[in-house]
Amino acid sequence: MKAAVFAGPGKLELRDIDKPVAGEGEIVLKVGANTVCGTDGRILRGEKSKGIDVGVVLGHEIAGYVSEVGAGVEGFEVGDLVGVLPTVPCLACFYCVRGSEHLCTDSKIFGYRINGGLAEYVLIPREAMERGGVYRAAPHLTPAEVALAEPLGCVLNGADNYRTEVGDTVLIQGAGPIGLLHAQVNRLLGAEKVIVSDPSESRRAVAESMGATHTINPLEQDLTEFVQGLTDGRGADVVIICIGRGELVNQAFQAARKGGRVNAFAGFSKDALAEIDPNLVHYGELVVTGASNAGRASHEKALQLIGAGLIDVKSLHTHTYSLDDVVAGIEFAQSGEGIKVAVIPD
Repeated sequence: MKAAVFAGPGKLELRDIDKPVAGEGEIVLKVGANTVCGTDGRILRGEKSKGIDVGVVLGHEIAGYVSEVGAGVEGFEVGDLVGVLPTVPCLACFYCVRGSEHLCTDSKIFGYRINGGLAEYVLIPREAMERGGVYRAAPHLTPAEVALAEPLGCVLNGADNYRTEVGDTVLIQGAGPIGLLHAQVNRLLGAEKVIVSDPSESRRAVAESMGATHTINPLEQDLTEFVQGLTDGRGADVVIICIGRGELVNQAFQAARKGGRVNAFAGFSKDALAEIDPNLVHYGELVVTGASNAGRASHEKALQLIGAGLIDVKSLHTHTYSLDDVVAGIEFAQSGEGIKVAVIPD
């Protein structure tokens, strides 16, 4: 079968490799879609290679149809549409046993240490099946929608940290796929005002169609003044940083009200530093959290929300590339022209 193989930092090669076969306790999926993540672009540019095994098939936002069921597997049949949590937690480390399996220190990840979804077929190994991160999806969904449960699950994990309350004003910095998911989730959580900040006019328009009550181009207007103007001078209850740029951190602190919650959701480059005014945290009594990854409960909830039509991920899927054009697909996903790219094998 064809597969996109990580050949070292900055190297992605389309190769012919052996098609997987389901052993005991395993299943094989015919890949229906693997959506492209910003991390894939960092891998392709050579900015990320730590923790990724040379020779592994890339791709961690995976959905597919069961093509083979190994002995002893129950609950799955050939033809089932399946979504996959990319992280296989150890369930034994300090974090796993305390209910934070998304912070597992000994996890294995599809596309990093386990062959991922940028291929015609993907093996779901026994440990992933036994640890419960593989889910039958609603059959009316497209594979791309199911694959997008992965980023939505991460957003739900972030929401558990910043804890939006009914009536809140929420500021989201960035209208990429993640920012657009945060906008929808926060409206679902009862936020009264959802402000999305992004320089792109087209992205701001999409944000408005997905629940943003207000949008702003931060290059043309002062973001803090804009937010204060909507909140009687207080600032936002919640600010979510969805772009990994250090200068946005202090801007987030400035735009938050006293006692507000700021969430650093985006991943930042390895050596990125942010210059901040610590008095904004001190005198403002800000609560600052991060968000990394998602656990099984978040992924399952994401699939339920998508299946019920409560979160629209279908509109986020704007472009499709074949596996033969996987490099072009990943490069296009970084251009900002589309929203979410899906790689779908021919």
